[in-house]
Amino acid sequence: MTFFYYISDFIIPIVIFYIVAYALTEKVHVYDEFVAGAADGIRTVLKILPTLVGLMAAVGMLRASGFLDFAADCLAGPAKLLHFPVELIPLSIIRLFSSSAATSLALDIYKSYGTDSGIGLTASIMMGCTETVFYTMSVYFLTAKVTKTRWTLAGALFSTFAGIAASVVLAGMM
Repeated sequence: MTFFYYISDFIIPIVIFYIVAYALTEKVHVYDEFVAGAADGIRTVLKILPTLVGLMAAVGMLRASGFLDFAADCLAGPAKLLHFPVELIPLSIIRLFSSSAATSLALDIYKSYGTDSGIGLTASIMMGCTETVFYTMSVYFLTAKVTKTRWTLAGALFSTFAGIAASVVLAGMM
């Protein structure tokens, strides 16, 4: 096992050395390419910034308006039939939009129920096996200029619901 620790200590310097050595053998100006890449990265950030601000504002409004509690109350019946903890409904909804807001909700769940509780364990597994579908689609498709998403949303929602179901099963809440 210590062999892997040694490898992990040296892997980043080796990769950096390899990139620089390869660039020197190919006679590429490394610093100029780095600066061009950094400038391109800043342009990308400026392109996606309005989308990020809009998503963060929407999530903030959802939390402050009480909509999540309302949604949890409305979905409590079906959730109980599916053996899904009602306390995790707001986390399931917010996780579709924002990872940081979902992390905040998960911390609230940990404070209320404990990290070792069934609900806390389910929340932890759910955070690890689901994705921020709408955030990811909006940012990546905007950056790549994809206009035809075809079955992406349906597939992403299906995999998210499968991850939520898996988290309930793996945590032993069924």
